[in-house]
Amino acid sequence: MKDLLRTKTEFIAEYASRLMGCGVNTSRVIRNSKRLGQALDLDVTLGVFQRSIILTSSDNDDNTHSEVVDIPKLPIDFEYNSELSGLSWEAYDKKLSFESIKQKYQTILDSPKMSPLIILGLVGCANASFCKLFGGDWYAMGIIFCSTILGFFVKQQLTTKQVNHFITCIITAFVASLAASTSLLFDITSDIALATSVLFLVPGVPLINGVIDVVEGYTLTGFSRLSEAVLIVICIATGLSFTLYLINDGLL
Repeated sequence: MKDLLRTKTEFIAEYASRLMGCGVNTSRVIRNSKRLGQALDLDVTLGVFQRSIILTSSDNDDNTHSEVVDIPKLPIDFEYNSELSGLSWEAYDKKLSFESIKQKYQTILDSPKMSPLIILGLVGCANASFCKLFGGDWYAMGIIFCSTILGFFVKQQLTTKQVNHFITCIITAFVASLAASTSLLFDITSDIALATSVLFLVPGVPLINGVIDVVEGYTLTGFSRLSEAVLIVICIATGLSFTLYLINDGLL
């Protein structure tokens, strides 16, 4: 019985760490984990921190087991988040067996992800749209599309090689803005092109989650996320500043 409790607790702890790692706000992680625990006839308590989760579960016989797991660094994926959240509801509503829940969980993990080439194209289109939104012309949009693809490709490669996240942001911002600086050679809205060239790096999800966590009382994780987001913004500004320094000292 205790072995089963330990196995279930390890599973819920891994589930919670996956949710936290791919960009879910803290209250949602706790709700989903508790719901999954109820589906497995366990009472679950969580302590969520920026880099780790402490999870304790107890069964109907008052046996308890605790797990401490690291939060993995995963790319933000809303589809992944939705499927994992849906799993907790399905397990709770349909009273699925532990084996069925584990099988469905593994199916979600093994599901094919979007091709990196498609992601490159979509990110390029999104950032080019930002350029148009802020008043850029069609020529500037074309340059931003190409510079974004180049910058995001560099980001993908550096992330694959596990380069420090903040250094990756600086290099990516520099590459993207330097490529966008070619707009200065033409009679187009080059100032808007330069300004929007790094918008795809803005940490919107950490900023939103940080505010939500603070408002809902999870101050520690909230301020940790906000601090990380601020550091990313500083890294973006640093990379852009390198480009401005190279092309025109007077712009700094």
